[in-house]
Parts: sequence; C-alpha cells; structure tokens
Amino acid sequence: MAIFQRVAERGSFAGAAADVGLSASAVAKLITRLEQRLGVRLINRTTRHLALTAEGEIYLDRVREILGAIEAAESEVASARASPRGHLRVHAFPVVAAYDLAPALPDFLARYPHITFDFMVTNRVVDLVGENVDVSLRMGPLEDSGLVSRKIVDLRRLVCGSPSYLARHGWPAEPADLARHACLILSRNPGSASWPFRVNGKLTRIDVKGPISADSAGMLLQLAIDGAGIVRLSEHVVARSIQEGLLQPLLQDAQDPEIYPLYALMPPGRHQAPKVRVFIDFLIERLGSAPWRTGSGANQSRKLRR
Repeated sequence: MAIFQRVAERGSFAGAAADVGLSASAVAKLITRLEQRLGVRLINRTTRHLALTAEGEIYLDRVREILGAIEAAESEVASARASPRGHLRVHAFPVVAAYDLAPALPDFLARYPHITFDFMVTNRVVDLVGENVDVSLRMGPLEDSGLVSRKIVDLRRLVCGSPSYLARHGWPAEPADLARHACLILSRNPGSASWPFRVNGKLTRIDVKGPISADSAGMLLQLAIDGAGIVRLSEHVVARSIQEGLLQPLLQDAQDPEIYPLYALMPPGRHQAPKVRVFIDFLIERLGSAPWRTGSGANQSRKLRR
C-alpha cells in the first residue's frame, strides 16, 4: 500500500523507486501484483505518463486513511517513551502564518525539537487528503467536508489609526465620522468597504472610502502605521502594533461584536497522532492566552459532515 501511495503521489515508477530504494521495474512489478490480487486496474500506464483509474482514486483515499491511522497508532505507542516526533505538513493563510505561526514557532520547536515542518502558505483552500496536508488553519465558518476540526481561538476585528494620522486629522468620535476620514480597505471579501458597528444596541454599517484598498492585511497594517489612514483588521494582526503604541484602537464602544473563529482542520485519522495533537494544543494554549484574546478555543474535536 505504501509503495502504491508513493507511485500515485510521484506520478512515476522511477520517482517512487528512488523514494523506497528499489528499481523502477521492481516497483512496477509490485503494483502489477497488487492489481492482480485486487482484480482491478489501479493505474493506467503510457510510455510518458501514469494516471490513476477511478478504482485507483478510491483505493488511494483508503490507503492514505489506513496508513495515516497506522502512523498515528505507532506514534501514540512511541509517545509513551519518547517526545512526539515526525514531520508536519501545515497549510495556513498568509495572515495566519505571519501573525500567529511565525511568532509562536520558536517556542514550539524549543519544546518539541523532534518535530519538523513544511508550510503551505496560500489563500487557496487546499485538498488536505489529495495534497497530503496534516493540518490546515482556516478562519471563518466551516463547510461540511468530512474533516476533523478543532477551534483554536475566537477573533474579532478592530478599527485603528496611528498617532501621526490622528494628530493631523483628529479622532473619530462616532462611526459616522469615518465618512470624513481616509480609510484603508481590505478588499479580499465582498462588502469590505462597509464596516459594521454596534450603535445604540443596533448593528449599523458605515460605508467608508479612502485612497487605498488591498487584499493584503500586512500591507494595510504598514500603511496605517505610517499614517496613511484608518484601518479595520483582525486583532491578532494589529495587537503588537497597539502594544507598542504604533496604532491606537478607535471607536471601542461601538466595535463590531461579531466573532471570527480560527480552526484547525485535519483528515480523519491524523488528528490523533501525537505530533498533531501537541501542535494544536500548543496553538490553543498560545493564542488562547494572548493579550488580545476574546474567546477560548474549543478543546475538543468534531468531524464535519460531508
């Protein structure tokens, strides 16, 4: 099964052979024997390309789940006598990688020196099973997917401005005052130029405008620090800048109370591996106790329906 998985992932007998220390012909013979035993063709072969059949795709999904469960079982047994170890492939959106993972990883590596990482940092939603990802860190509501989820922390968004900008243009006293300010707009989502506030107990949206919109939270953060305008970003992005006095939180009495949860998603079977468990536990501990924390992570796992 493991050799079949390597062939499927590498797309060639030669690539899989190099991984397992066999010849390409030996690997090809093993796959042929597997197909004969199962009574189905798993891989279509041409002189230049290998492609999984429909049966091969089904078999690969089950093989990944089985081998993941075996690895988890072996790691769990080994963890009784040794520190968690192994390699983790983690997907994270750029904002999470920059403002949550990067500051926390040195402490994690000091605590668990036998765990290594490969990070996929992209705004693309990845196929965890198909791309062999152990953990995906995602913000916002989850879709039914058959994946196992754990909530890391609840986040909210803050409106902020730099001391230099506020000295030049004044502080907004109420949300409606934002109409006369230069606002920096995160253009990643629909309605991003309509900022929500709670005024007199009612949800109110204020349409804002300004000289710059961008799909990068990091870019808007730096622009706000440099005095280009007022920004609305997730609290984990602006927390350090607020602590250092580079930004001032604004309109706190009217802040949008909506919560934006950060989740860890894992393929079934992998969430029980010690290396995965300690990584998620560490993130819940680290982010759940951060100064900007607004909610606790749910220290439980659940499987999302398909």
